[in-house]
Amino acid sequence: MEYEVVVGMEVHVEIDTKSKVFCACSTNFHAPPNTNVCPICLGMPGVLPVLNRGMVEATVAVGLALNCTISRWSKMDRKNYFYPDLAKNYQISQYDLPLCHDGWMEINLDGTTKRIGITRAHMEEDTARNVHTIGVAESGVDFNRCGVPLLEIVTEPDIRSAQEAFEYLTRLKQLLQYLNVSDCNMEEGSLRAEANISIRPVGTEKFGVKTEVKNVASFSGVQKAIDYEIVRQRQVLEEGGTVVQETRGWDAAKGVTFSQRSKESAHDYRYFPEPDLVPVIVDEAWEKRIRESLPELPRARKQRFQDSYSLKPYDAGVLTASKAMADYFEAVVTAGAQPKPAANWIMVELQALLTEHKQELEDCKVTSASLAAMIGLIDDGTISGKIAKDVLIEMFDSGRDPKAIVTEKGLVQISDTAELEQIARDVLAANAGPVADFKAGKEKAFGFLVGQMMKATKGKGNPKIVNDILRNALSRV
Repeated sequence: MEYEVVVGMEVHVEIDTKSKVFCACSTNFHAPPNTNVCPICLGMPGVLPVLNRGMVEATVAVGLALNCTISRWSKMDRKNYFYPDLAKNYQISQYDLPLCHDGWMEINLDGTTKRIGITRAHMEEDTARNVHTIGVAESGVDFNRCGVPLLEIVTEPDIRSAQEAFEYLTRLKQLLQYLNVSDCNMEEGSLRAEANISIRPVGTEKFGVKTEVKNVASFSGVQKAIDYEIVRQRQVLEEGGTVVQETRGWDAAKGVTFSQRSKESAHDYRYFPEPDLVPVIVDEAWEKRIRESLPELPRARKQRFQDSYSLKPYDAGVLTASKAMADYFEAVVTAGAQPKPAANWIMVELQALLTEHKQELEDCKVTSASLAAMIGLIDDGTISGKIAKDVLIEMFDSGRDPKAIVTEKGLVQISDTAELEQIARDVLAANAGPVADFKAGKEKAFGFLVGQMMKATKGKGNPKIVNDILRNALSRV
């Protein structure tokens, strides 16, 4: 039987505010364990939470970017359950009246655009963090994370493959980073993705029983977990079994999911309105102020790069994939570089160095002004593109000015025609065979002779002048 996969995503995003969502404690991830705590986030009896205004505004901004309807009136609810990382035995969240609802986001896969429905985006608080010491039979709880602002974004069951899920998560992370509401650092838990996966016979409308896969540390891991679940659930059904609604974990080392616990339903949490918090009211004026403060979003910026800089869609897509790279590119152009060469140097040579050294663009020593200056040295004939690659490596390692590197290392390009004409005569005299081959119509021989000239100039010959002089010299042989 042919089966269709149905996936819905739940993404939890820690919002980047200085203080927690219901108290004034710091959200600093790197603080020593249990130092950013107070009676409110520790759940002491009788304390009163106060909602962080920055959390509300960040949530509305995300909701607007996801084309959601912003509720004029919403409330906070208590989600009751017991777990060691939840001191007060309930989580303050939103249940039936989320702040943002009924939105959508478009993804593009293999040239096809698809709209993924956004069911809701709601505010809640993060839990504490369980710390399991490797090799020691003990665990601890770090309450620094308890109360950190958390935004949960839930999709409709519109995703039909692991590849679509990966693309959705990639585009969502990009959007969140453009909005500057979260660093989306999965290693630190700033962004956590959970997939609800089911399969059903092709052509049927009724959904199958879903499993939720949690604790996946990367988008590629989510993709692999979905692919594994498709195979596992199909095998269960084909063997006459029943897929159980449950929460499963992902073992990246073994490449398998494993059962953790039976999946709770909404009624198991015994939701009821949070009595210590007033309703959240976002009027039209507040929503308008937030909408007007939104930055240029990825899709619009990609189109502008195509229109303003005459870039191809692929190049514009690569450059706008991250806000940091898009900002860097525009800074290089503002500093005087032409858009196309600037795009090429950033996407190819600079990106290769960043990947090789496992470095982020934000930490790169090559400033936008220095890269523009290096491109300018190519444009005015001071150095060749080949020499520029070596100069860029030095700039990457030291952060030095390109002009100083060129001067110090004697890398100035040879453009003197008299000097190059003499080198051409010497090269032709020493390579009678390739000269004869070229005369016989073998164009490859010309490339060999160019290489010999560049070797004689130690790579400093002006490529255009070298080519012109060599062809002229050959026409006279």
